[in-house]
Amino acid sequence: MAAAHLPLAGITVVSLEQAVAAPFATRQLADLGARVIKVERPGEGDFARRYDETVHGQSSHFVWLNRSKDSVTLDVKTPGGREVLERLLAGADVFVQNLAPGAASRLGLSAGELAERHPSLVVCDISGYGADGPWADRKAYDLLVQCETGVVSVTGTPEAPAKVGIAIADIAAGMYAFSGILTALYERRATGVARAVSVSLFEALAEWMGYPAYYTAYSGAQPPRVGAAHATIAPYGPYAAADGATVLLAIQNEREWASFCAEFLDDASLATDPRFHRNSARVARRAELDAIVTARFAELTADEAVAVLDRAKVANARLNTVADLLDHPVLAGRDRWRDVPTPGGPVRALLPPATLTGMEPRMDPVPGVGEHTEAVLTELGYTAEAISALRDAGAV
Repeated sequence: MAAAHLPLAGITVVSLEQAVAAPFATRQLADLGARVIKVERPGEGDFARRYDETVHGQSSHFVWLNRSKDSVTLDVKTPGGREVLERLLAGADVFVQNLAPGAASRLGLSAGELAERHPSLVVCDISGYGADGPWADRKAYDLLVQCETGVVSVTGTPEAPAKVGIAIADIAAGMYAFSGILTALYERRATGVARAVSVSLFEALAEWMGYPAYYTAYSGAQPPRVGAAHATIAPYGPYAAADGATVLLAIQNEREWASFCAEFLDDASLATDPRFHRNSARVARRAELDAIVTARFAELTADEAVAVLDRAKVANARLNTVADLLDHPVLAGRDRWRDVPTPGGPVRALLPPATLTGMEPRMDPVPGVGEHTEAVLTELGYTAEAISALRDAGAV
């Protein structure tokens, strides 16, 4: 589907973005048809371009987060670069930034200052710990925020905590920035008021910690680390089958527990056994219960175990690798892959998770550094001579 027919067609986003959080938010806007003008440093561009070189010589993070965008290089600290940025903002609907703490204010790009110059502009600031408060000037990276919010303390094994294997603080902040921007655009259309949006990595991930936070506040103890098992539900987690493969199962209610006992464990009496008759009892005697379940799994291959669990209507899964995900039958069977051009060659990319009936999202190329600078400057009214002068001055 052409971008002109997508829900956000006609919306222009200018983004002073880097790393993960802001690029994830703006890529989702681009998926829905918005024009995203990504402002990068002249020469080197977004530093996430150099995280690795695994995707046809390009960074895996960058390829994931930056399709369908126009890349414009500007040194916004120079007079010429600032003039170009102001012209861009004058024609934009949304401005997004996740610069270092205090950088936007030093550049005169705070939400308050921009509201005076561009009253219809929706401004979205993404920070580590908030634009004000005691940690406003503190740098924040994903692992640090995972630690500060307690995520690492509830992740891992009893012997050792662990970080989550993906950048969940950045992803959470990017998701809330995306939904916040959509909300602000909706209100602007309804009322004419353009509200600023602010999201911090810390507060985004603190929201995701809701369950352990409530559990800790009202029980007096935080959920224990139990590896790939569930801290407060049993049986719920991985078990080794006779062929060495790992199968996970998840019991959510007493009906499933009774079915699991009768069909999988071949002992219906366990469902009403006082040791295991309700979830809290099963959690309290987890080791004893796991010994029974483990012994049964040792009698079955993974395929046999899955077949019995399916027959019992007990939710289950394989412990897949990333390679398994790439070849997953659900993604292939639902036609979720598309080819996306990049400067180094085409890559497979997943469609966005939210499917709108009858709408094919935008899946345009990943840009090279500054690929669209000249075209965008020409749109803004700069002549070839003026563009050359800006290049000579290091402004673009």
